Amino acid sequence: MMEKQFRNVIVLSGCQATLQTTGVTMIAVTGLAGLALASDPAFATIPLTCYVLGSAITTIPASLLMGAIGRRAGFQAGTAIGMLGAAVCSAAMLAANFWVLCAGMTVMGVYTAFGKYYRFAAADAAKVEFRAKAISLTLAGGIAGGIIGPEMAKRTAHLFADHVYLGSYLSLIFVCLVATLLLTRLDIPQLSEHERRESGRPLSEIMRQPVFVVAALASMLSYGIMNLFMTSTPLAMRAHEHPFNDAAFVLQWHMIGMYGPSFVTGSLIQRFGVLNIVLAGIVLLFVCILAALAGTALLNFWVALFLLGVGWNFMYVGGSALLTECHAPAERAKTQAANDFMVFATMAVSSASSGLLLNKSGWHAVNYGSLPFLLLAAAATIWLMWQRRAAGTRPAVDPVPERVISD
Repeated sequence: MMEKQFRNVIVLSGCQATLQTTGVTMIAVTGLAGLALASDPAFATIPLTCYVLGSAITTIPASLLMGAIGRRAGFQAGTAIGMLGAAVCSAAMLAANFWVLCAGMTVMGVYTAFGKYYRFAAADAAKVEFRAKAISLTLAGGIAGGIIGPEMAKRTAHLFADHVYLGSYLSLIFVCLVATLLLTRLDIPQLSEHERRESGRPLSEIMRQPVFVVAALASMLSYGIMNLFMTSTPLAMRAHEHPFNDAAFVLQWHMIGMYGPSFVTGSLIQRFGVLNIVLAGIVLLFVCILAALAGTALLNFWVALFLLGVGWNFMYVGGSALLTECHAPAERAKTQAANDFMVFATMAVSSASSGLLLNKSGWHAVNYGSLPFLLLAAAATIWLMWQRRAAGTRPAVDPVPERVISD
């Protein structure tokens, strides 16, 4: 059991690295590719919005499919879709067609929806006391993607002189293929026949739990704010006359901030409590906004995006760990699907808003627009802390029983 849970975390961490490599590469080039192909600069981030929408509409079907056929088969279906999406994006750059790029990015969003369940797959295969660490260590694989992605974007963006960014999208086909091969080593439990027949509590009842509300808000708002900043940063840096390599450098450090802490976030949760870690993440995002508002020099962008990454990590890992307290095995697929659907819906709104806010009102508007949502996240987290302390109870323990891992 112990050997398998660690091996699964290693495999899923490697898959997370490939997922983030594709994600960072797309973030680095797609806003600029959209700007080059769009008829109106305000539409530059629409392909990224299509990417998020593709993820949002797929989160529920992806989770239900994996509940039926297992994690490994589901994840491999996702990576096959990723190769298709990268091919469509490549065709868009060859044809210089904005709407084909939007279509390709929608397909890439479908691939990402499957990959976002890597963290939950790690928790499925782990003992109760190891689940927070399993989620955290799986996400730690993203640091490799954070380093490789910007470098790959820089080295492939101008690989074909007549078709800028074509090389970047072609390279993603190979990255998805690597993930497909890694997944052949995955060995995690499937639901039993009884668990597949048993539907558990109604989703509405699960979602009314205070712990679900805070878990979902932590994940939704951390991703929404992070996405708002990250999709607009390359465009904001270009507007303030920073070269492409500077934007890639800032995104690289942002990814290090996002995934570097994952080596210790699970341990911090065990030591200080999940709600304290979520609250620490909220504080870091407030400091990120202050750094961004202080100026538009390279240092400001670098500090803001690095703190944005660390704050996201604490909130997202904390929210994911909280979610494991909300459901029984039979309720896993629908609970995780509901959570991630709300995350991607929030990301879709933030992606669509980022280009409009930046184009119409400037970089400061992006920062000020994040503040009300951070205040909401802080209020919800403090409310749950107060509720638990007033009741004199410990956090709920996920009722998932220990089971023999079988493929």
